[in-house]
Amino acid sequence: MAQEKEKAVRSIDPAACEMLEIAEACGLSTAFNRAEEVKPCPIGQDGACCKICSMGPCRLVGKTTRGVCGATLATVAARNFARMVAGGASAHSDHGRDLAFTLIAMAKGEAQGYEIRDPMKLYEVARFMDIPTEGRELNEIALDVGTKALEQFGQQRGEIIYVRRATKKRQQRWRELGITPRGVDREVVETLHRTHEGVDLDPEHILDHALRTSLADGWGGSMLATDLSDIIFGTPNPLQSEANLGVLKEDEVNIIVHGHEPTLSDMIVVAAQSPDMIEYARSKGAKGINLAGICCTSNEILMRRGIPPAGNFLHQELAVLTGAVEAMIVDVQCIMQALAELSKDFHTELITTSPKAKIPGAVHIEFDEHRALDTAKAIVRRAIDNYPRRGETHIPRLRSDVVAGFSHEYLNYMQGGLSRASFRPLNDAIIAGRVRGAAGVVGCNNARVTQDEGIVNIVRELIANDVLVVVTGCAAHASGKHGYLTPEMMANAGAGLREVCEAVGIPPVVHLGSCVDNSRILTVLTQMATEGGLGEDVDDLPAVGICPEYMCEKAIAIGTYCVATGAYVLFGVGSPVKASEEVTRLISEGWEEKVGGKLEFVEDWREIVRRSLEHIDKKRAALGLAAYEPGKFGRSGDWRMPELLELPLEQRLEAVYGGSR
Repeated sequence: MAQEKEKAVRSIDPAACEMLEIAEACGLSTAFNRAEEVKPCPIGQDGACCKICSMGPCRLVGKTTRGVCGATLATVAARNFARMVAGGASAHSDHGRDLAFTLIAMAKGEAQGYEIRDPMKLYEVARFMDIPTEGRELNEIALDVGTKALEQFGQQRGEIIYVRRATKKRQQRWRELGITPRGVDREVVETLHRTHEGVDLDPEHILDHALRTSLADGWGGSMLATDLSDIIFGTPNPLQSEANLGVLKEDEVNIIVHGHEPTLSDMIVVAAQSPDMIEYARSKGAKGINLAGICCTSNEILMRRGIPPAGNFLHQELAVLTGAVEAMIVDVQCIMQALAELSKDFHTELITTSPKAKIPGAVHIEFDEHRALDTAKAIVRRAIDNYPRRGETHIPRLRSDVVAGFSHEYLNYMQGGLSRASFRPLNDAIIAGRVRGAAGVVGCNNARVTQDEGIVNIVRELIANDVLVVVTGCAAHASGKHGYLTPEMMANAGAGLREVCEAVGIPPVVHLGSCVDNSRILTVLTQMATEGGLGEDVDDLPAVGICPEYMCEKAIAIGTYCVATGAYVLFGVGSPVKASEEVTRLISEGWEEKVGGKLEFVEDWREIVRRSLEHIDKKRAALGLAAYEPGKFGRSGDWRMPELLELPLEQRLEAVYGGSR
């Protein structure tokens, strides 16, 4: 009985539980059981271990309050935190740099298979960068945009260009504090320098630069990555798909793309859908080629191409365990080394593609945008050749419908059409009390906690309390797997929120993209602040950011740039600075005094919900808005809900969202 209980808490996803039973029956290792076997170091977990020089590692516990060099616990915890921010910022910003290189190559006619899919976004970005557009060819403009974007990484002085997209008040605050980022790479390098042994030893000063480094990511590398992706691959619009391991097919070649970069995955879609590759698959006995995704590469091709996600971070091994995956194609970030060993027990080929990332035991086929389609077809052909080697399969019959792909631009359009696109309707709904506030639920999976539990329960409780939720990254996948990205969820929203969502044509849980697209959330929050009626800046808004299952440094960087922009951010799992009361205070009360936002680590998802609602109500009161009254609104559309829920999905989409593509 105790054993059954232990299995049950690993994940709330039935598909994951089903595959974990198979793994145990076969004696195969997964991240879930390794998390039980490999206990976290309690000293390092709480930020009390310093290992930046060879006089250590120094463990500051018990009576030991200083390291060999004399560094205090607060200094050590602050340095560790700042280095996490730098690591996360470098990962997402490097993503943006690669997209700038792709755009430049495309503009020169050197990037095989790519084209400008959203000229309007190109014009918009060019105007913002003060690049002339009138009378010029698209490729000329694209070359200048790509070059200007690339300059933001190496810029040494001044300010990165996208800080001008923040509110005027926010820009002034950053300047007064001296944390406006100068260049993406400069801030990351300076963090590493400051946190080297014997350099910056003031915890508050170290954390100030952590704020600056995170802003270089959120308002620099990540925001550029989102904009350049939209130009090259198209700005997302709502579309219908499915999610979870049940999207894999018994009679087709199953290819999974996993990682974070859209340049490879988008071209794999083109290759897999080409008639010659489909015919080749049929020649090997398959009915066709089925493409699915894991992690944020999946989000990229879901929101632009409708390709279904097979799951989030902790599903990567489970997908291989089905025995139905011919090839898992990976690029960078969140890819487990354990995939190589696990794949040997099946026919699956693990194929690495990035020049930055190799895995021992995997096949390496390096991807180059200059010969993108040829490389993609070679990879797809290799997967097809593997299909006849497939043995016994076990695909869980579990998948959920999803509606995804709500870009900031589309949210703007849905609230006013082409002539009056704005966030005025949402602001008015918050002012009136129909919508209590807004929340971004983002981030990872973490095998140290029950998969999806915090994410799904927080989303459920927030929409029931009339809070509009946007989701990105693995939290978006969790929401999709559990049915929270479907029209049916309208029935679980509070009455006022439901009324607004029905009127505008958006679901109460809005899929906003990959983890790099948290920059879209910055844009949404800024437009809400500048629209009027909800204060002058982001820290005035009744809004919160939540990362229930954070796992990697990127999540810390994201949380920090949201705080620096003025948001109240709550993380689950546990605190990496728990050992230092001083640093815990600095990133909460200290940062709230400086930038208006604060960062807190709260393990219980129920307490996260309580604090979130309390904060939203506190901000409403500060704005002089009426206190939230559940059930006061929503009667106008309630009579239609039973009728709508009886309709087939396509008809529901047409009735609620105006159709899908």
